[in-house]
Amino acid sequence: MQAEIESLFDNKPAFYEDQHFELFSDFKTALNEGRVRAAEPDVSTRTGWHVNAWVKKGILLGFRMGGVIDMSVSPERQPFFDKSTFPVKHFTAQSGVRIVPGGSSIRDGCYIGKGVTCMPPMYINAGAYVDDGTMVDSHALVGSCAQIGKNCHISAASQIGGVLEPVGAMPVVVEDEVLVGGNCGIYEGTVVKRRAVLGTGTILNRSTPVYDLVRHVVHRAEGDDPLVIPEEAVIVAGARAITSGPGKDWGISVYTPVIVKYRDAKTDTKIQLEDLLR
Repeated sequence: MQAEIESLFDNKPAFYEDQHFELFSDFKTALNEGRVRAAEPDVSTRTGWHVNAWVKKGILLGFRMGGVIDMSVSPERQPFFDKSTFPVKHFTAQSGVRIVPGGSSIRDGCYIGKGVTCMPPMYINAGAYVDDGTMVDSHALVGSCAQIGKNCHISAASQIGGVLEPVGAMPVVVEDEVLVGGNCGIYEGTVVKRRAVLGTGTILNRSTPVYDLVRHVVHRAEGDDPLVIPEEAVIVAGARAITSGPGKDWGISVYTPVIVKYRDAKTDTKIQLEDLLR
């Protein structure tokens, strides 16, 4: 499948034939079942992950192949027009996914594990991978190709960026048992390692260093590698004073995330309520 996807992506035909749509359908089924994914664990890399660029090519191929069609349940009350290749994802009770009524949307071509809870309204885009037992809370976004681990909580109004393009770029990765607090944003391929806790309003991206008050180091994106947040780090939104020029004279500070501690029994006690909501 990989060779066929890459060949079709790199050599656009004059028009797409039945076998091309069959290939994409098989590819999307593999995405839905979690048999292929945009990024996978890889202990040999600095981040612990590697990108499957061909999978991203397959997702982009679907957008290229599809035409905009009317998918409206009620054209007058709720019009809905999108690419024919990416309708909403189909679930049954046997899927084991809890989708609370109220305006959520999950695009086809993503993996949603058993016991995932979707609180309205939330959105999961094509190519995402959301593992077992995770909760995606109200107004939260899981972007295209984002990788979310087991038993995470993506709290209300948080944004997990995707990174579909460029195809070789790492998507955002949130490993197992991570708590992402309300109104957080994780962007530009950031990797949040297992059991980390992000306090309300924390923003993580390539541009802003993370100051570790416990280990006395500064975490940054390096070269082509993204920002990596250590396991069990507890991060809050902080500020760093400008030390020269007008910024110093005016008493201005700039935003920066700060690691204030590493997860302990007290932290676990504060967040154990999450298990009661699943």
